[in-house]
Parts: sequence; C-alpha cells; structure tokens
Amino acid sequence: MNIPFVGNWRKKRGPARGVAVFSDSESDREGVAELLSECELLRSQAQRAGVELDDSAASLEALDQLLPRWRDDEESLHWLGNDAGLYLGTVIVRTVPGAFWEIWPNGQPVVRLTSGREIDVVASGQDWAASGVPELSQLYAEVAEG
Repeated sequence: MNIPFVGNWRKKRGPARGVAVFSDSESDREGVAELLSECELLRSQAQRAGVELDDSAASLEALDQLLPRWRDDEESLHWLGNDAGLYLGTVIVRTVPGAFWEIWPNGQPVVRLTSGREIDVVASGQDWAASGVPELSQLYAEVAEG
C-alpha cells in the first residue's frame, strides 16, 4: 500500500512503533482484552500459512516456525510486530492465572502479572517480527513459569 502523505510522515518521524489504547474506566477490562485480541493482520498471515491461532501456547510455537516473509515488507513489518505482541499478550491473559491487560497513562498496553511484573508485549512482538528473537513461545514459557 503506497499512501504518499504516510510516506512523507514516516520520512520525518520513522516507522510506527506501537499501539495505544485509552479507556475511560478500570471496569472495561473485558472490552479492552477483546479489542487487543483482534490481531487482524497476524491472524490473516497465519491463516494463509495454515496456522490456527486459537489463543494457546501451541499456537505461539507454530508462529515461531513460520517463514518470516513479512520482513521484506517494511510497512507491514511494524504492524505485524504490534499484532504479534498483542497476540502474545492475549495468550498470556487467557492462560496465565491472574494476568491482565493494563493500560499505561500514555495508552501503551502491557500485561501485568500477579507478581506485579509488567511485560511490554508489543515491544517483544516487534522484536520477534524483525529478527525472530526472542521467540514468542519462549517469552510465554518464561511468564507462565512465574
């Protein structure tokens, strides 16, 4: 997709680096979790590769095995990295007891564990999309262990 004004904006500011979410209340955790779990670009890429994203740790392992064809497309690389991080966070929130999404005042979504540790899953997803390291399944295993 080539949109001239976006290209000019990126030349001045660099590529997109994340996602921001704003919510009016603490009680809207379910709605925020649902919104963050969409990961449309990642889900379509995975489906084309025959990988089902069922919000499980096994699906993270399957993503780690994909051939990273997206690295050739700088425009989709950053969006895919955002989606990968949000998907990692979704799997953590849905499978690790007590984990939940927290939105920092700047709108950045992170996953908070019962220990109080906060995980910047979007940054991890972008690292994974760009280089494959660290693997999503490895990050999940570290978080799930406690």
